[in-house]
Amino acid sequence: MDAVIQFEGVSKSFRRYSSRNPTTLKSYLVRDFWQRRARSDEVTWAIRDVDFTVTQGSTVAIIGSNGSGKSTMLHLISGALQPTSGTVWVGGRLSALMELGAGFHPELTGRENVMVNGVILGLSKIEIRRRFDQIVKFAELEEFIDEPVRTYSTGMYMRLGFAIAVHVDPEILLIDEVLAVGDLQFVRKCHERMSQFKREGKTIVMVTHDLAMVESWCDQAIWLDEGRIRFCGEPKQTVELYRKAAGD
Repeated sequence: MDAVIQFEGVSKSFRRYSSRNPTTLKSYLVRDFWQRRARSDEVTWAIRDVDFTVTQGSTVAIIGSNGSGKSTMLHLISGALQPTSGTVWVGGRLSALMELGAGFHPELTGRENVMVNGVILGLSKIEIRRRFDQIVKFAELEEFIDEPVRTYSTGMYMRLGFAIAVHVDPEILLIDEVLAVGDLQFVRKCHERMSQFKREGKTIVMVTHDLAMVESWCDQAIWLDEGRIRFCGEPKQTVELYRKAAGD
């Protein structure tokens, strides 16, 4: 199978600055100077020397403890972050659902946010209008689609975000733990939609703590530990090693 995602020697660092707010005119003037002179020990490495390949049509889970670099890896795949070193290559139309309601404007209606997000994800206005009714029906928001999204519950946010993401017809779908939110019936509908994606030969990369789902549903699992790949392989073996290390 052809590769659709490839990491070659990828590392990502973030520079830490003091969280203290300036309280005097002098501190405002010198703040940026001192930030530019931040010491090297104020750099945090979220990802270190990562190499892996995702093939077309595969479903890949990224697992690991909190702070291990899982979400950073998804953001690197999506292009929201750029690597500090190394190369990230992605081939194919991509849709990402990584932060609940990310990109939604709270004062715009659900209808308006569908239009805005559709354009951001690469659809034309004609394509969005053609798929609009399907998106709203999938999200089960027919009665609320013309209300400002600031009035939506967390579950409504999730439903609308997921519905938009899966109806842009992506070749690659990125998901970061959002399916942990929402009622059981809608979560089941999301799983059915992703199963359809699998049958259609689309690629899915997800961050999840649902190890049972990883074992039963995924083709490959990547275990991240402190920003490095600890193990990458068959899901059941990867989960077993992860559980042993975690003491489960």
